[in-house]
Amino acid sequence: MTADNTAVARPAVTSCLAIRRLTLTDFRCYAAARLESDGRPVVLTGPNGAGKTNLLEAISFLAPGRGLRRARLEDATRIAAGEVGPPVDRRWAVAARFDSPTDAVTIGTGIDPTAPPGTVRRTVRIDGRTVRSQADLANHVVMVWLTPLMDRLFVEGASNRRRFLDRLVFGFHPSHATHLSAYEQAMRERNRLLKDHRVDDAWLSALEDGMASNGVAVAAARREVSQRLAAAADGSDRTFPRAELATTGMVEGWLGDRPALAVEETLRRRLRGNRRADAAAGAATEGPHRSDLMVRHAGKGVAAGQCSTGEQKALLIGIVLANARLMAADFGAAPLLLLDEVSAHLDAARRAALFESLLDLRAQAWLTGTDAHLFAEFGDRARHFIVEDANLSERPAPPAP
Repeated sequence: MTADNTAVARPAVTSCLAIRRLTLTDFRCYAAARLESDGRPVVLTGPNGAGKTNLLEAISFLAPGRGLRRARLEDATRIAAGEVGPPVDRRWAVAARFDSPTDAVTIGTGIDPTAPPGTVRRTVRIDGRTVRSQADLANHVVMVWLTPLMDRLFVEGASNRRRFLDRLVFGFHPSHATHLSAYEQAMRERNRLLKDHRVDDAWLSALEDGMASNGVAVAAARREVSQRLAAAADGSDRTFPRAELATTGMVEGWLGDRPALAVEETLRRRLRGNRRADAAAGAATEGPHRSDLMVRHAGKGVAAGQCSTGEQKALLIGIVLANARLMAADFGAAPLLLLDEVSAHLDAARRAALFESLLDLRAQAWLTGTDAHLFAEFGDRARHFIVEDANLSERPAPPAP
């Protein structure tokens, strides 16, 4: 079902990064959907399983990476009633028109219909032109998301924290996506050669050169952004606790006391010297792919992982808001925010503070929830949609409590 804004005559907001039109085809539970909006926050409410998170996931594929669920491409294809497994002749697609303070861009992505039989790969088009790498999306779209699965970000493995930090870094350094992709690709190829005992020194050295140059760029960007975020989370908003952030890792430590070119050479030597150990381990044992984001509750002086579940969520929201404030100050626009069920476990004071912060930032946030009345304080400062059985319909703002 199409939801549009033609019936509501309100001035459009242009001083933010915003989706103006979103279309889905054969994505998850949606056979087809179209939603038009302006720069205001978008609230999606409805019962569990109606398709709210699926809509956010579709949007997340318009940024670099594997989306907010990190799903396999084929798993996002709609499965019709009675079908078993994703159909081979159906391919999902997502497209959106984005406006920002400086320009407008149309982005589309989905399963590539020209891929050889038995191959599933993603294609990305920007303003009608197919691009070589999804990393190009970072030049146009900055997107950060919070999902219920991220409530355990501070107590689980470092890989999820690295991905969270990388998504924040994309907004300040679009080339970070390219450096990260190049580093990981060179590392995978090096791992494969070492596993197969193919000791081609020239080939391995070339791959290690790429890992060193791109890896140091990745570590330096993470280090810089985490330091800036720590300064931006200055405690001026006392509703959400102030977070102290730092990246930890071998390369980040070297960058603290020597020039980047010297760090590159050091990492290059370490990779060469570790070939035998890495072959035995089946993976590179050193490098920025093993770094971590450390977060502390500044007010209590304890690691985030030792805080209560509610405090951890508040810390996470505080980091996202600090990131949005910093981006707005640097570039004049906050990032697009996807906030899945973020209000469910917030008390009334924090919920109100979150909404006011989003409005003050003029950020287009997409929020989901099962209870429409939790979002009543937005009033008509947000767009409100009901999601039922993969159908979208706009509704008036619920009355304030």
